[in-house]
Amino acid sequence: MGNSTQNDNFREHLGNQTTEGKRIWLYPKIIKGKLYKYRTYLSWFYLAFFFLGPFIKINGYPLLLLNVLERQFVIFGQPFWPQDFHFLVLLMITAIVFIVLFTVVYGRVFCGWVCPQTIFLEMVFRKIENFIEGNSIKQKKLDAMPWNREKITKKGLKFLAFYGVSFLIANTFLAYIIGWETLWAKITGPFMDGLPALLGLLVFTTVFYLVFAKVRELVCIMICPYGRLQGVMLDPNSMVVAYDDERGEPRGKIKRNENQDHKGDCVDCNLCVDVCPTGIDIRHGTQLECVNCTACIDACDSVMEKIKKPKGLIRIDSINNIRNKTGFSFTPRIIAYSVVMVILLGVFTYLLASRTDVEAHVLRIPGQTYFEEPNEIISNMYNLEMVNKSFDDKRFTMKVVNDGYDLIVADTNAGLSANTEMKRVFMLKKKENTITEYKERVEVEVFIDDKPLKTFETTFFGPINMEE
Repeated sequence: MGNSTQNDNFREHLGNQTTEGKRIWLYPKIIKGKLYKYRTYLSWFYLAFFFLGPFIKINGYPLLLLNVLERQFVIFGQPFWPQDFHFLVLLMITAIVFIVLFTVVYGRVFCGWVCPQTIFLEMVFRKIENFIEGNSIKQKKLDAMPWNREKITKKGLKFLAFYGVSFLIANTFLAYIIGWETLWAKITGPFMDGLPALLGLLVFTTVFYLVFAKVRELVCIMICPYGRLQGVMLDPNSMVVAYDDERGEPRGKIKRNENQDHKGDCVDCNLCVDVCPTGIDIRHGTQLECVNCTACIDACDSVMEKIKKPKGLIRIDSINNIRNKTGFSFTPRIIAYSVVMVILLGVFTYLLASRTDVEAHVLRIPGQTYFEEPNEIISNMYNLEMVNKSFDDKRFTMKVVNDGYDLIVADTNAGLSANTEMKRVFMLKKKENTITEYKERVEVEVFIDDKPLKTFETTFFGPINMEE
């Protein structure tokens, strides 16, 4: 979508590049309109959740823990083990379908409102920059001036502030990986013991600093794959930040004593470009660089108020509605994605609800039938394999449901350490004269901390048929 009378040279290069391909450093203005206010409230909630997340416990477990080195994973208070990899795969597939569905309906609004890159850049680092260096005009003048006391002071303060916030983010990020208790122990413990963690923190801090101080919008435009996929997922019914060229064109400045009837509502003030964090002109239509941050909507609405025109020249709308006034409708693609996502969420919820902290399996030892022992005792040997997927030590016990059997565990240690696998060999014994079948069905019940976990059905071999 765009005005066909406008020059299409913008398609030859990105919004933050010159025609020669050189980067243009952007100084976006901040317009504190209604949508910016809502984004601010959302960012407060997000930042509080992000920084407090490592300290939140659910049933004694962290809210989120992704300790790859020690194979400890907790998601929303639920501990997972490498054996639960299918949960992660299913969760990732569900997330991808949700992102596709969300993009088909609402475009790239996730990037402008929820993405950590945008929230930290626009609501933290950009505000610090404006506080220290001033607004966009003053920042541009500061960068253009030679190095003097003012420039050194402001740039030095900004570096310290940026690096300090990046260090805080790095600590929080690392707390999500190893847990805040472990991180605190490394920080407060002996220097050499905490040196690897310190080096990791400095690496993460430097990366975050470079991302938010130097790379900035290039993450959204060139690094993040989501922006590249946007063009594939959008269709004319997607709700995106759109310029109503039916109403706005032909654009032109308002001149005193001039008849404006032949002009559209756009006064060509260029404010929508000045506030864009990726440097695009939304009047050219939906573009790869647009993150749907809605800053241009606030800017345009403020101008419409001043010239006594209706708001919404730039708004969240679909191309079909602007062109044909069709309104929003559920297309077959939206319905199909919705059905798939509901099914995936249903399967994931069921698997999660039926999952236990401890998995156990009872298997016969391969290649063996039975042993004849003194006093006419017949014995069979089995393996008990257990996985404790929690971070707590547990105790297991076993019991034979059927009468006439004795259960002997080879290792009397009934402990099941946290986050470990364990194998135990056990035997079932029975008097030979009580065996009525060559292969009898027998049930063994496993208890964890005196609570029943699972009842296993296995076979007990005897010599009856062999004698016949």
